[in-house]
Amino acid sequence: MDRLYIETKMVSDEAGAISGLAWKFGVPDRVGDDILPGAFKGVKLPVPMLFGHDMNDPIGTWDVATEKSDGLHLTGKMLVEEVARAREIHALVQSGAVRGLSIGFIIKSSSPRVGGGRTIKSLELLEVSLVTVGMHPGAKVTSAKSAVQAMNLAAAINRAAAQIGRN
Repeated sequence: MDRLYIETKMVSDEAGAISGLAWKFGVPDRVGDDILPGAFKGVKLPVPMLFGHDMNDPIGTWDVATEKSDGLHLTGKMLVEEVARAREIHALVQSGAVRGLSIGFIIKSSSPRVGGGRTIKSLELLEVSLVTVGMHPGAKVTSAKSAVQAMNLAAAINRAAAQIGRN
């Protein structure tokens, strides 16, 4: 099984509902792998939600998988009411300490990329894990309630201060 660590956009609420961008199309990850649109066709739901690719650490399920023009979007539920570990990871997501998603899959069809990595045309998605740091450049958590909203506000203030400093 191949595992790719990619940082993603992720949103979580108090009841454990969570969504995120599991793979961003058009940008290879840090090892040069690029998954093409259509590669996730036929994802079998639900997909297990793990922490750190630990098959002994399930924390929920991904129940909706949608390929959009920008990438693979997932929606699921962390079992915060039923699983103590899910409550712990949920708190880490909301604090901003856990920001990424990483996909575990088996390649069905690929070809080597010039300069390294692979162009992956077809795969079987086995699991999607919450991780602390992802492999995919440019992707980031945009909201996990209060902590991420505070980080976004701080970034906006820093951009405004930089603009003022240039004038």
